[in-house]
Parts: sequence; structure tokens; C-alpha cells
Amino acid sequence: MATRRAAVGAPPPREEVTVDGVRLAYADGGRGPTVICLHAIGHGAGDFMALRERLGDRYRFIALDWPGHGNSADDRVPASAARYAQLLGRFLAALDLERVVLLGNSIGGAAAIRFAASAPAQVRGLALANPGGLDRFDALTGPMTRMMAWFFEAGARGARWYPRAFALYYRLVLPGAPAAAQRGRIVAAARESAPVLAQAWRSFGGAEADVRGVAAQITCPVWFAWATRDRINQLSRCRAAIQRVPNARLDTFPAGHAAFLETPDAFASAFDRFLRELPAGDARCVRAVAG
Repeated sequence: MATRRAAVGAPPPREEVTVDGVRLAYADGGRGPTVICLHAIGHGAGDFMALRERLGDRYRFIALDWPGHGNSADDRVPASAARYAQLLGRFLAALDLERVVLLGNSIGGAAAIRFAASAPAQVRGLALANPGGLDRFDALTGPMTRMMAWFFEAGARGARWYPRAFALYYRLVLPGAPAAAQRGRIVAAARESAPVLAQAWRSFGGAEADVRGVAAQITCPVWFAWATRDRINQLSRCRAAIQRVPNARLDTFPAGHAAFLETPDAFASAFDRFLRELPAGDARCVRAVAG
């Protein structure tokens, strides 16, 4: 049965694979070194299609729909970055993919960090667009994550005011004009995405969501592409964690949460430069830990 969330996800012709009992849909196109695209919560693989159009003659883009998103089936496990990192590893194994570049946004970025730390030999580089898990955990963390979870739980329960409130919220999340079409699709699927959004925001308040220590161990090339108008995942609160990543650089973009959607030309140019500068060798992504 067609759903509104399907329009947000991997477009046809798409492919499917089942990992850990979950049917995952993905888009696979382009040619060259492989880039695995990992979207934000409530989004889908469709986020990356414009980027593939720009760079698909140089790189192969595989864009995954997380469980409960786009054209993928629901998961039996609540959404979290840790769960998504686990599924990512099994997805790459199912497709027999090695030495990939991971491009992750928001929860997708947090999952990419976790996976790179657990399987460094499989990752050539990380491109992280406003990744989760790098914000300092303080007195604001618990109340903020609980408030956001309550908001999405209200949507899952069918609150009449929720679709309009979600549309206003997404005007802040993706304010850039080039993102308007995908923003419209995300907003249209507001009620369908509410349960998984609530799950993810519940997870964001837990200690497991903190990937700052993990990120500091990663030594392969890391490119942070930060949308500086992000109201929730603020650069000022994440900068200390970014500065602890050994082999990283930071570019900023005048966008709300996803520079590849909101400033697509500038992002594509900078991303292409990052990919072209990746070393050809087999450097591991995590430093050796004594003992």
C-alpha cells in the first residue's frame, strides 16, 4: 500500500535487502568509489538524489532508507544511532561492500561515527553533516529531548494540531529554498513518521547517544559540513567535540540542518574536493588503544 513516507525515500528503480529481519530499501546509482548516504530521522534516501545527480558521474551513491522510513519496513527495535550502526554493518556485509565513504546527516552521522569506530578497515572517510551525538550533555539535554519526544508522541497519537505544528517546525529545520520540495514531502508524511521520531528523540537523551569519545578516536579523514542555522544541533555546542577529532576539517554553510539539501551547489563542490583528497592507502579509521 502506498504511503506518504514512500515519496521521501528511495525513488524507483530501487532495490531491497533484508538484514536482521528488516527489509531495507535503497537507491543505487552512479559510478566510481562508493558513498553510503545515511539520512536524518524522519527523512529518507530521497534527500541525496540531487547530490547524486551532480556527482554521479564520479561516484557511486547508495542511499539507504532507515527502518520505518521511505520504502523500508518497520523495525522491531526502537530507533537509535546504535541500532542504525548495527544495521549499517549488516547492510554493507549483505552488499559485500568494503572501503566505503560514509555520508551521514544527524542520526545518520552518529551511526556513521559508531560504525567507523567498530569497523575501521571498512571506512575510507567520513563526511558528517550536522551529526548527532557531539553536543555536550548538560542540564538542557534531558528536558529538551523529552520535550521533543512528547511532541512527536502527540503526533503518533493523532493530535489534531500536530500536522500544522510539524510544518512550522520544518520551516526552521530546512529553511533553504532548494530544500522546499523535499521539505514538502517530509511534512506530508508527518503523521507516518511521528512514531519513529518519538523513539529516536527518546534515545537522544540517553548516555548511549553520546559519541564524543568515540569520535575522538577516529583518525581517518573526517569532513564536517555544518549548517550553521541549525536551532537544535548547534555548532557552538558541538565545536569542542569536533576539535578533538584528529584528522578532521570543518566547512560551514548558511543552512538549517542539511547543507546538501539547502545549499546543494556549495555542498557538492566541497564534498567532491573532500573525496578527491582522500588518501589511496589503507589507513585505519581508529587509533590503536593501548592495553
